[in-house]
Amino acid sequence: MNKILTLVISLAFILGPADTQTAPLTLEDISSIRHVTTVRMNPAGDRVAYLLEVPRELYKDDDGPSYHELHVTDLQGNSTPFVSGDIDITDIAWAADGASIFFLAQRDEEADFNSLYRIGLAGGEAEQLFTHVNSISRVYPSPRGGTLAFTATDAPPEKSKELEEKGFKAVVYEESVLPSRVWMLDLESLESTVHDLPGSASDFTWLSDGSRYAVALAPTPLVDDSYTSRDIHVVDTVPGKVQSKMGSVGKLGPFAFSPDGERIAYVGSVDINDPSEGRLYVASTSGGERRELVPEYLGHVGAFVWADDATVRWLGKRGVYTDWATASAFETESPGAAPASGPIIRAVHGNPGQDVVAAIADTPDHPPELYVLRDNAEPVRLTHSNRWLAERELARQEAITYKARDGLELEAILIHPAKRERGGNPLVVMAHGGPESNFSNGWMTNYSRPGQVFAANGYAVVYPNYRGSTGRGVEFSKLDQHDYAEEEFNDLVDAKRHLFEEGLVDADRVGITGGSYGGYASMWSASALTEEYAAAVAFVGISDQISKFGTGDIPYEMYNVHALAWPWDDWMWLLKRSPIYHAGKTKTPLLIMGGDKDPRVHPGQSLEMYRFVKIRTDTPVRLVIYPGEVHGNRNSAARYDYSLRLMRWMDHYLKGPGGEPPPWELNHADRLEALAEE
Repeated sequence: MNKILTLVISLAFILGPADTQTAPLTLEDISSIRHVTTVRMNPAGDRVAYLLEVPRELYKDDDGPSYHELHVTDLQGNSTPFVSGDIDITDIAWAADGASIFFLAQRDEEADFNSLYRIGLAGGEAEQLFTHVNSISRVYPSPRGGTLAFTATDAPPEKSKELEEKGFKAVVYEESVLPSRVWMLDLESLESTVHDLPGSASDFTWLSDGSRYAVALAPTPLVDDSYTSRDIHVVDTVPGKVQSKMGSVGKLGPFAFSPDGERIAYVGSVDINDPSEGRLYVASTSGGERRELVPEYLGHVGAFVWADDATVRWLGKRGVYTDWATASAFETESPGAAPASGPIIRAVHGNPGQDVVAAIADTPDHPPELYVLRDNAEPVRLTHSNRWLAERELARQEAITYKARDGLELEAILIHPAKRERGGNPLVVMAHGGPESNFSNGWMTNYSRPGQVFAANGYAVVYPNYRGSTGRGVEFSKLDQHDYAEEEFNDLVDAKRHLFEEGLVDADRVGITGGSYGGYASMWSASALTEEYAAAVAFVGISDQISKFGTGDIPYEMYNVHALAWPWDDWMWLLKRSPIYHAGKTKTPLLIMGGDKDPRVHPGQSLEMYRFVKIRTDTPVRLVIYPGEVHGNRNSAARYDYSLRLMRWMDHYLKGPGGEPPPWELNHADRLEALAEE
């Protein structure tokens, strides 16, 4: 078996697809997909700077995450690479006059952190302007020019290299995390000064004349506070003192001043128990009562751009599509009919007073690309980063609805198998994380959810938006609160049963996979719901809700928007909602994978489930650990390795012989040797 598998993988690597006109998408294709990650409209509204993510080449490049290149395009799609190659640019911003672009990158491999660079629109070499005492997070050039704000921490405490070599290198958990601060950089003298503000800074936006700015501050730099306790503070640029704050509660999204500076619009939460920011509010810059611009919206607002002093253009997720609409800053308006088509818009950037906005969007046929949006016009795509995708045959994808066993109507995305089998195809259920997240009917394929690759190999693939998902309003997103794992994961089973009743799938050949909360769903499905699934792959998943409270970095977020209770309120309730409690029931072969540096879901969660299943059952279980990876794999090789293991586990138990698990090793050496001979 091992020799056959090695031969198949090696031949696929060396030969590639036989017919490039009709070739299906492969895991190797996924590992090379490029996509747009950041867009910035220039001040004049006639050019867009964007970052293009370029994966490292497998087996050739050294280990590491994808590169990020800087490109600039006009509104006709004439794009030029400005800073490209082996570089990871983390942020970009236009200068106030539009003549140059600032960017952050760590170009010196020997440096401990990144630097600020500037490149002229006319071209030429980028100049290194400034290096802070620690890495810079984001940059925000003043609209006045002459000044650039940035967020960063102070210098880390000095460490004695001699003492470290002798073993004195203890880390004080949480207390040693430094707060992020707002700094002002004079672009002539290149000297920086820090503003002494009450909290740790994150998002930032300027007033149009540069006299004030707004910044989100959390009480501490800990992730939990950034989720639950941030508020918007309005600050006088000189002398850097807080003038007012908005009094927002719960999770906080983007915010911006109106062009006249009288109001601030922001995406916020209904209350502290709202699972996700998604309401669009406006309030006076001096504080006071807020007003919701799109009340009773059965979706979640994600971003917006001021059109003028009285109008806001906003982006919302509603169902499995996205809204791009306008709202009055003074009068309540209906959001209109729900969208039923169109590219899925992920992010927007624009300037007040202009009729064009830059956007990132994707469709079932292509990954995220740069678009431009104009009022009352169809989105226009400007970039084509993966032209070779035209040579790949993609399986049919559609949005579907089905009913849960209690009558609740649910939505899902279905990718049909490339070839339909008599008696039904194997099915893979993809469970999203969060659960405050949702699937939209756009590009559905990546390294951890290779939907089109599964479809090309005869699988049906379904992506359900189970109760607790975003995209259907606050009430729907709260349906799973204080109800871990029960109805929400039954919704996944009901998607399977719906497709079986439709005659599409074989109910005895169903697998499930997902990451984070989706990993929780996968472990629960393999144990408590083991009769429903023939294979499961859990990625950075939760197995023990009690120890999750004690080992993760978001206990207050878990309490406020998930459990609505502490473990000591009812130990047994929380334990019974943990897959480890049901581990002895596990009949579903379970593959568990994750990084050893995950701060969100401690690696011990994976180890607990692995150990309990291994001790209590004879069911095949395997644990794969990725050194250095966090909450999801960042490095190209680790991503590809994950894809191979996921695919092989499902093939083995849903299409293959089953029984003992497939060999634990993957023969990467053959590919490396083949490349050396080329």
